[in-house]
Amino acid sequence: MHAATASAEIKIHLDDPVSSLLSVKGYGVWSITPEATVYEAIERMAEKKIGALVVLAEGQLVGIISERDYARKVILKGRQSRETHVFEVMTAPVVSITPEHTIDECMHLVTSERVRHLPVLDGDKVVAMLSIGDLVSWIIRSHEHTIHQLQSYIMGAYPG
Repeated sequence: MHAATASAEIKIHLDDPVSSLLSVKGYGVWSITPEATVYEAIERMAEKKIGALVVLAEGQLVGIISERDYARKVILKGRQSRETHVFEVMTAPVVSITPEHTIDECMHLVTSERVRHLPVLDGDKVVAMLSIGDLVSWIIRSHEHTIHQLQSYIMGAYPG
């Protein structure tokens, strides 16, 4: 069985919970403290090849800092990234989700709130971060699954 067939056999839907996506993507999140400099935040994002970090103070989510924050609140304002602290430019409060939110609910949030990253909280602990790219990839896989089912039906191989 080749990879396209294997991925098409995974049942993917827009009403799937975030936990389903995370079972494929994995849990874990990169963070920074509010006292760190923006330069340190950008350096970590570049190192990890990510577009945002959650900002944690004593293990609690207090904000999020993204490349967009850097561009709009540091560069365009003429600030110095080595002298500006994360807490000065981070986005707070944070739009967050839980593992129980659906993919569809998440897409609605990123669209209506105009955000690109959603921290995933289990209770008060940040357990993962979803990007708009993660959500779009899941939706594409959902459509591929539907197309595969329709093709099977047309060819007379639809189960059921």
